[in-house]
Amino acid sequence: MVRPPDASKAGLCVRCKGSRMLCGKTQCPIILKQQAIIPLKRISIKKDFEGASPPSFFVGRHSYPNVLIGPMINPMSIRSDSIKILDEPELGWIDHRIEDLVKFRTSLLRTSFRMNVNKITNSRLLDTSQEIIQSSRKVDTEVQLEKEPSFRMMYDSHSPPIGPSGTLKKIKVAENPIIDRPVDKAVSDTDFKAVNAVNYLYGHNLTVTQVMRILSAGLLGIQNNRKLVPTRWAITATDDTISKQLISKIKDYPQISQYFLFSGRHFDNHFQILLIPKEWSFEMLETWNPQSSFNPSSSPVIMDDYEFYQGRKTYASNVTGAYYAARLGVAEYLNKIRKQATSIIFREVSSGYIVPLGVWVIRETVRKALKIQPKVFSDINSALKEIGIAFQVSLKHWIKNSKIIEQIKYQKTLFDYVERKKVY
Repeated sequence: MVRPPDASKAGLCVRCKGSRMLCGKTQCPIILKQQAIIPLKRISIKKDFEGASPPSFFVGRHSYPNVLIGPMINPMSIRSDSIKILDEPELGWIDHRIEDLVKFRTSLLRTSFRMNVNKITNSRLLDTSQEIIQSSRKVDTEVQLEKEPSFRMMYDSHSPPIGPSGTLKKIKVAENPIIDRPVDKAVSDTDFKAVNAVNYLYGHNLTVTQVMRILSAGLLGIQNNRKLVPTRWAITATDDTISKQLISKIKDYPQISQYFLFSGRHFDNHFQILLIPKEWSFEMLETWNPQSSFNPSSSPVIMDDYEFYQGRKTYASNVTGAYYAARLGVAEYLNKIRKQATSIIFREVSSGYIVPLGVWVIRETVRKALKIQPKVFSDINSALKEIGIAFQVSLKHWIKNSKIIEQIKYQKTLFDYVERKKVY
């Protein structure tokens, strides 16, 4: 049996973020405390109700491969003015308050039924759910639950918060879903590899969230390989797949000629994005400040994951899904300007980030920051000095933990040594 890591180990809560139960507990006490901070208002939802799906779909990961799945529905009794925004971060979530986003999520009821991820045939509930998820617009439905829904919030470091939930008995589509041609092609082509289908849909202007939902619902890939993908995993898989394709293009572009520093701040998440005139490499450093959600200690803890030109061969297990979300934002920018660079992202999370909202926060903050005019420097030391001014955590801690900065300094030292040898 694999024993959980020592709970006293520095950075355990920061590494786990309440999702992997590294302390050995069955529930995260920090998340439980956060759930009490933002109480869920009880609303009247009966077993049988009518409502619309944005569309939205959730696949759990607990008890894998036999997981809970189902569409998320906005009941008529709490009908929102704009259904689509309830489950699509790309529609301006970054400019809302945390309270607004929690309200969005509590407006969706997560219906669920249990399925084996590898056995996705002969299920009327799944067929209807997959029909809903392909739609480009909201889908009106008639829902029957086994019993009245439960009311509690679920928070996760990767995916947006989840509101009330109920076990699905029957669901009926009240109107024909509107399915765009690219989606129809990707889903109906059973010889289309999932990786290629993901990039195809992204290339036809579907958002990351839209692509992720279709992948999660088991609708992409070669026929015999199709299976349901837990939402948490599908988010990272989508970010990873798209960014890898973009990075392969970026490696053919010329390098930038100066040091660019971009800044962004949302939900008390502060980002500094440094682009360095070198070949493609990427690193993300992340710290949860003392007394913030996942760092109750009095000392800063910095997590780090990185890749050099050849890319990663293992999962970014320290920064986890945030790494891939941030990398996609950078890859999109470099591909847009048709340049190559080494990128280091510094993320400092403070106490105002009271509940985890999902890795979309990272992706959208990076995207937005890269649309703003950067500060330009002629050398890395000047850029790092500016980063040190911007953060609460001392610059020395960031530099100490950065593998790319260490490599750059080593290369500079080696270069200076060789040059001195030439003189003599």
